[in-house]
Amino acid sequence: MYDRVLIPTDGSETVETTLEHAIRIARDNGAAVHALYVIDGRVVRSADDDAREDLERTLESEGREAVDAVESRALEADLEVVSEIRYGTPHKEILDYADETGIDLIAIGTHGKSPREKLLTMGSVSERVVDNAAVPVLVVRGDE
Repeated sequence: MYDRVLIPTDGSETVETTLEHAIRIARDNGAAVHALYVIDGRVVRSADDDAREDLERTLESEGREAVDAVESRALEADLEVVSEIRYGTPHKEILDYADETGIDLIAIGTHGKSPREKLLTMGSVSERVVDNAAVPVLVVRGDE
């Protein structure tokens, strides 16, 4: 049923909970796992000119650690794994990646933000992915 499972990661603890479900689904279906981290271009562009380069380097490093963690879990389960780091608006990059690579299922965590928190952080990435994805989306709520 599923040949390619996308796990967008931000490196948070919520991803750990999401991985439990996504790895099981991938293993049961013999699917490849795709790990994706998106460097939020809005955050980089909003930084002072003097800090922008350091910020981007830090986010790239965090992104590498985040996809490495997903890769490790997938490899432990003897699954094929593909990883990528992209730059842009997170929900758009997730959806574009899913379309470009023929993803069958997106497994994404949510932090369970309040409406006020969503407003302050420019919305919920998981909600935007659910609302716009052309494939099924498994949303896993992280531990509080």
